[in-house]
Amino acid sequence: MGYVIATANMKGGVGKTTLTVNMATCLTKHHGKRVLVLDLDSQISATLSLMSPIDFAKLRKQKRTLRYLLDQIINPSQRTKLTIQDIIQRQVCNLPGLDLLPGDIDLYDEFAVSEMLHQQTVNLGENDFENIWNRFERVLLGKVLEPSLQEYDFILLDCAPGYNLLTRSALATSNFYILPAKPEPLSVVGIQLLERRIAQLKESHEQEVNLGIQMLGIVFTMSNANFLSGRYYKQVIQRVHQDFGEAKVCQTQIPTDVNVAKAVDTFMPAVLHTPQSSGSKAFIQLTQELLQKLEKAKVENQQQGNLQFATT
Repeated sequence: MGYVIATANMKGGVGKTTLTVNMATCLTKHHGKRVLVLDLDSQISATLSLMSPIDFAKLRKQKRTLRYLLDQIINPSQRTKLTIQDIIQRQVCNLPGLDLLPGDIDLYDEFAVSEMLHQQTVNLGENDFENIWNRFERVLLGKVLEPSLQEYDFILLDCAPGYNLLTRSALATSNFYILPAKPEPLSVVGIQLLERRIAQLKESHEQEVNLGIQMLGIVFTMSNANFLSGRYYKQVIQRVHQDFGEAKVCQTQIPTDVNVAKAVDTFMPAVLHTPQSSGSKAFIQLTQELLQKLEKAKVENQQQGNLQFATT
């Protein structure tokens, strides 16, 4: 079993998807890892970073997206029984080892979820609806991924901005999370807000289970010369280092690079489309740095007797 890693931030527009798909590609191309990307954002940016809209439309018509796996959990009485193996797209971008579980523009019906959980509460005779809800969000993505956990070295969860059901389930399911942020003052607020949310998530589940998710690293994205020399940038960096410590802030920063933006139009990651660009080289370097952080975390957890983290 490999690592499940969420890419999350409460703010949008910080490069979560770009980081996720390029890191996944680097892990496969340069490190020989088997990687699954799971798109949890209804904007389907990760999906369209790895396949064309035409291909996605065909899959959606065939009901081969994440939505239908979620539907089967929310409404188990459905006749159509698609498995995760039916839906995973293999060797996306013609890269063996890089797979995608496509997202959908309509992932789940909140009313149907509430109705299903209310019925469970009544059937079980529980007085606390919150416990039923917490249990559901803790196991939702775990149930989706369980049949394929042994197949991959890394499963990367590209979370939507904000703090919805799938983001909470992703954090509850993951071993680690990566927090991309733009080098600007508001990023400090976004980082702190996510940390507060994760602390609350752990607290809400602690009566039944100890969520072992850990921060792998804060990654500054979209940095450029103006940020690097600016007073605000230095204040942000200093504040983040003070709040989280040197070990949690990645040394590698992802520069603003037009080639990374252009790669989106080709429906493939920049590290495949323009591998010699400054952005691609930064993603390669960052992936190596995060692997080193994972190795260090594995050793520390083993020393502490925490066996929940698997080796790759």
